[in-house]
Amino acid sequence: MSGVRVLTFGCRLNTYESETMRKAAEEAGLNNAILVNTCAVTADAVRQARQTIRRTRRDNPHARIVVSGCAAQTEPETFAAMEEVDAVIGNDDKARVSTYRKLPDFGVSESEKIRVNDIMSVRETAPQMIEAVEGHARAFVQVQNGCDHRCTFCIIPYGRGNSRSVPMGEVVAQIEKLAGNGYQEAVITGVDATSYGADLPGSPTLGTLAATILKQVPELKRLRLSSIDSIEVDATLMDLIATEPRFMPHLHLSLQHGDDLILKRMKRRHSRDDAIKFCRQVRDLRPGFAFGADLIAGFPTETEEMFARSLDIIEECGLAFLHVFPYSPREGTPAARMPQLDRGLIKARAARLRDRGQQAYDAHLAAMAAAGQLHSVLVEYSGLARTENFTPVVASGAPKGQMALVRVNGRDGDHLTGDLVCAADAPRQTADRAAG
Repeated sequence: MSGVRVLTFGCRLNTYESETMRKAAEEAGLNNAILVNTCAVTADAVRQARQTIRRTRRDNPHARIVVSGCAAQTEPETFAAMEEVDAVIGNDDKARVSTYRKLPDFGVSESEKIRVNDIMSVRETAPQMIEAVEGHARAFVQVQNGCDHRCTFCIIPYGRGNSRSVPMGEVVAQIEKLAGNGYQEAVITGVDATSYGADLPGSPTLGTLAATILKQVPELKRLRLSSIDSIEVDATLMDLIATEPRFMPHLHLSLQHGDDLILKRMKRRHSRDDAIKFCRQVRDLRPGFAFGADLIAGFPTETEEMFARSLDIIEECGLAFLHVFPYSPREGTPAARMPQLDRGLIKARAARLRDRGQQAYDAHLAAMAAAGQLHSVLVEYSGLARTENFTPVVASGAPKGQMALVRVNGRDGDHLTGDLVCAADAPRQTADRAAG
């Protein structure tokens, strides 16, 4: 191979950062290189990354393999010990041109492979200006990094450091650039996005940032948030949810569990009732709003009764899109020292959560199919698009990355089907009236 290729694991923030890594490596003149941007959220994510590295080396025996990301930050020795790996670089350095100019030569010792600093010493998140996100119809924009909270199950703060925000003006400039390059939709990403702004002068909130983006970049058709912590949602963001049609009616919640005692043992800041009330309040403000959520199955000390509350909260919050994680102990976290459940039981409960989540998703699709409404969609690739509330719909005819107006006429498997009304985004008032 020639040039630079990036293999990405994990979250949407990693997707964005992979583009900054590619750009930095190419600017540094790196060639015949494969960058692996890892995830550390579970032990299985680390295992998958290692398997991929081994397979990549077999398929590319002469390429330079450089490993970065959260798993490389939290356990650099694990990857440096792999003979397939040529260098391991930290999260704070992976987007710097100078990092790739200083990479060690092939065949160095394990310790010489490692270029990882103390992530807790990092105090700023520099904006990484990119012009496109390869392979994606929507643009991801990093506004925040790190996390000040210490959930007992989570290793991510040790891979990302403490919370730090990108100044609003630099975020707006990035989105203006992406919109000018044809992106119709931008997704705000961060490790703990709802903590945005606490470290900036004047302490702007995530809602203030979103409102500023929509005001300053009128050509941007759609603004979407990635995962959020609902307990931190501010009044300005709630106002956007209620009144701004360009703010997409879909949120993915960092929920994690449905039982109050387990939430306390996780050191989460919300209760079960907090989550349920938030979802009801949002739907009262904007009917048709869709929610996704992360849920962990088999957290230490979880009883069957506690687990049942996680099953029930799917319906009580009206969750349509579920990410289920079988609990995986991460060395160095408090939860790893708690009484652990049997791995077979954890897997079985995760399967039950996924089944319940699939039932909820099926009900969500059935309700949208029965309504038969018009939806303004963004085409991800030929034939497949996403509605405002992130539901996939198949309607051929519109080019990738463009807006279209589609009338839903049914469902087929895990997506809706629809008829293309027009291949360009209809005037907003028309779309709203037709869908309304």
